[in-house]
Amino acid sequence: MQFTKKLREGVRKGEITCTVRIWSRLQVRVGGRYKMEEGEVEVDSIEPIGFPDITPELARASGFAGVLGLLKVAKHGKGERIFLIRFHYVRPKRKASPSRKDS
Repeated sequence: MQFTKKLREGVRKGEITCTVRIWSRLQVRVGGRYKMEEGEVEVDSIEPIGFPDITPELARASGFAGVLGLLKVAKHGKGERIFLIRFHYVRPKRKASPSRKDS
């Protein structure tokens, strides 16, 4: 699951926790983790919705100023099925630093 560059910082900060996708078939699963350039997003829930459910409030919660902006990004290919996907950001694990022995 990819996010446009302008949304990525909001996802990392936890300000954006849902997205609307218009796909021909579901492409993520609940509990699935999907890589970002740093960290991952983990899908919490998936709900089929209709166009009337795409409100200005939902668009803002998804990181867009309005419904039109969301719809321009949400549609993928010939998709006609609309999904509301809720997720949370998972920070990358820090690599353990090698322990040093004092001589």
